[in-house]
Amino acid sequence: MKMNAADLQAFLAQDFPQVADDFRVEEVTDSGVRVRLRVQDRHLRPGGTVSGPSIFALADVGLYLAILSQIGPVALAVTTNCAIDFMRKPEAGVDLIAEARLLKLGRVLAVGDVLLFSEGGLQPVARASLTYSIPPKTQG
Repeated sequence: MKMNAADLQAFLAQDFPQVADDFRVEEVTDSGVRVRLRVQDRHLRPGGTVSGPSIFALADVGLYLAILSQIGPVALAVTTNCAIDFMRKPEAGVDLIAEARLLKLGRVLAVGDVLLFSEGGLQPVARASLTYSIPPKTQG
């Protein structure tokens, strides 16, 4: 592991200050991370639920951080594919938790999945499968 939870949180604050306060890295393991979306009114949609774009953002950030935990602070790793299934209505006003797991980490591509839960919930509200492109290392 190259980055722990504190390292990842500091990376978000430095490289993505516009959204860093929305997310809290709670745990880093050998296979992934657990990240919290601090749900606020701006994350909600009509009908009293968390919006799809907010759920996607948590899934995307979750896998991104899982990758960085293994390869270090590579800001230019980018999402190349995402499929997401919205399965249950998340509760408004309740934080969302992402459990991101790396399935394959290669030199060029990383593949993983993310289960998303309302805090305290036992059943996932969504699941996502993502692929990331990892930029080549530059010779220095």
